[in-house]
Amino acid sequence: MNGKERCLAAIRGESRDRTPVFPLLMSYAARRLGVSYRSFAGEGRVLAEAQLKAAEDFPLDAITVCSDAFRVTADLGGELVFPEETPPHLVRPLVAAGSDIARLGRPDPVAPLSRMADRVAAAGELARAVGGRLLVLGWVDLPFAEACSACGLSELMLLLCDDPGAAHALLEKLTPVVIDFALAQLAAGVPMIGAGDAAASLVSAALYREFALPYERRVVDAVHAAGGLVKLHICGSTLHLIPDMVSTGADLFNVDHLVDFGLAQRAYGAAGLAFKGNLDPVADILQSSAEDCAAKARALIERAKGSRYLLSAGCEIPPAVDEQVFRAFCEVAL
Repeated sequence: MNGKERCLAAIRGESRDRTPVFPLLMSYAARRLGVSYRSFAGEGRVLAEAQLKAAEDFPLDAITVCSDAFRVTADLGGELVFPEETPPHLVRPLVAAGSDIARLGRPDPVAPLSRMADRVAAAGELARAVGGRLLVLGWVDLPFAEACSACGLSELMLLLCDDPGAAHALLEKLTPVVIDFALAQLAAGVPMIGAGDAAASLVSAALYREFALPYERRVVDAVHAAGGLVKLHICGSTLHLIPDMVSTGADLFNVDHLVDFGLAQRAYGAAGLAFKGNLDPVADILQSSAEDCAAKARALIERAKGSRYLLSAGCEIPPAVDEQVFRAFCEVAL
């Protein structure tokens, strides 16, 4: 059984030879390749090369093209800064007033030289190179996350309360763009889309149901209609959101270390859904010895027996993690 088969079996609740290993690698992959984060996030071929090297160096079952949250906003006209060793970000908000929303277009996700096309190309390169044996994921940020990027986090949170109509107008504008981006990556050859909605964990369940969930569902439905799968990744404490997250229709759910593992296991298990996580990337991996990291990972695998579980940290593997620690993490499932 290869990595792709192993991951898909876990997601479907079928028998597999072992627990799949599915960490999120971004800055760690760039560091392993010896390139700046600016190159990793700015050049799809470099991103693909870094992911391929990580898969060559460690027994991974899945890789992804996740790099930063500013692909769509760049192609909508936002001006970006590309720091040397941290993710790119907007120089100024793309949407500072309600009148800015009407000016947003619907960019082609495969337009030459666009940031979306760069990720689509990376997804296609990875799918061609290792898609037969590893689960290769594309990546989009969901409409609520894109709205945070376009407005700024604090500004969007205020907009939800001060002018909910404008917030919905912005989300309506962004949703078809996100769907186009996801479908372009499926067309490039990936079978699954990672879908991030990081800031959704910061809002109440009621606000999540109004401003995030309906748009998440539309993206998930569009990916499913095109024959793809979806991994929903919401960083932070999502315990208050899990009942609603289950209703998105996503196929796999990331569980951050701030969420009680047992509660997540019971919630997703009762729904017959797959989940991954939830080692603390800092305390359990970055600051851990190889032996301790392996023990903590092994304990999660044991606790998850009988569940549709894939081994992962709660979020991204930090760049400074010792090679032997990360190797111990990856090899514990062998």
